[in-house]
Amino acid sequence: MRPLRYSINVTLDGCFDHRHMVPDEDLHRNATENLAWADALIFGRVIYQMMENGWRGAGSINNRPAWMEPFAQTIDSAKKYVVSRTLTQVDWNAELVSGEVLAFVHALKQQPGSGLLTGGVTLPFALAEAGLIDEYELVVHPSICGHGPALFAGLTQRLNLQLKDQKTFRSGAVALRYVPGIVS
Repeated sequence: MRPLRYSINVTLDGCFDHRHMVPDEDLHRNATENLAWADALIFGRVIYQMMENGWRGAGSINNRPAWMEPFAQTIDSAKKYVVSRTLTQVDWNAELVSGEVLAFVHALKQQPGSGLLTGGVTLPFALAEAGLIDEYELVVHPSICGHGPALFAGLTQRLNLQLKDQKTFRSGAVALRYVPGIVS
């Protein structure tokens, strides 16, 4: 069974607006490792389109730092599943998913492989609610944004998590990786 990892960047106050994060080499290396670990990415429409706009055609953008290239190349070539009710087609190594999304993700997890990776907000909320996420990685940035909705606002039941790993970056950001479990 392939585990499903959810990874997101947040500020100390839980804001997940990517415009409030400062990208650096360490953070991109961590994200590249997540992408390389996964057999496939599962995105909702918003995160898919955001990533496609920023990273499609890895070698075609010359104005970004060289340390971004491993991330760009890895996400550009990754297999992607896109969950959307509004898109009628996708490309960029992607397959459109509609209908019973939770059953589809459950079936993907049953296939052999190293893992699946998701990001964003709306789709991961549904996956968390259904108990399909096996690892939660929150990359907490050392800033306070002061606005925005709370991550996972509206979950119908509390998720107890156990710390599995943590990594501190030179920027002061900290990647915290949790697995579902009973807190004692």
